[in-house]
Amino acid sequence: MKYKLVLIIGFISLIFSCENSKQLVNINAENRIIAEELPSNKDIEAVIEPYKINLDKSMTKILSYSTDTYSKNDGNYNTAIGNLMADAIMELSNPIFKSRTGKNLDMVLLNHGGIRSVLSKGNITTRTAYSLMPFENSVIVVALKGTVIMEMTSYLKEFGKPHPISGLELVLNSDNTYNTILIGGEPVEMEKTYHVATNDYLYKGGDQMYFLKKSDTLYDLNYKIRTVLIDYFKTYDTLSPTKDQRFIKLKN
Repeated sequence: MKYKLVLIIGFISLIFSCENSKQLVNINAENRIIAEELPSNKDIEAVIEPYKINLDKSMTKILSYSTDTYSKNDGNYNTAIGNLMADAIMELSNPIFKSRTGKNLDMVLLNHGGIRSVLSKGNITTRTAYSLMPFENSVIVVALKGTVIMEMTSYLKEFGKPHPISGLELVLNSDNTYNTILIGGEPVEMEKTYHVATNDYLYKGGDQMYFLKKSDTLYDLNYKIRTVLIDYFKTYDTLSPTKDQRFIKLKN
């Protein structure tokens, strides 16, 4: 394939005053054609090809089966695909966290925007996990007081998006006040410390979840969310996630 590369060569002369300030005095530029074409390198292609074949095989390996197509936009307060992702992190991250700390996870919080594709009906492959979570985000655990959990619930109410949660149960009244806030089936205790699994992007303030930074304890599980999904898909040969009662709003 023929193409041209354009190299812009700029000559910049700088002079320094006695106060060490910098002043731009002249810029010259010109276009030069380096080559009419860059032929492919057969030797390099021969080296790359086996890796490409193996990668393609790995990405298309069937891990599970989805009974329907699920979108992050199929619910106002919780979604089937969001529930699946949050529950997957709760199920697979908790044993790791407990083995290192002797403690259990209390809940999981992810972000709605972090779900980057639908889960299509049919075979689920490794590529499916990469489509759902193309980022390098990892699971981290923060220790939060009950008072901060209440800030979190205020955020979830006001944000207007179905952020994936697990272990947390929320019921809104019709006037948008909270009727119920439970963790592990129990009311939130203001001075109790809860261990919340989330991702490093949110901990750094992503989606304005600044309350996560109020943790004085941080655990990095060194477990990428994408890898969690792959492991979860390998665990269950058929997936039928559902919307449920974990976050709902009562009618009049």
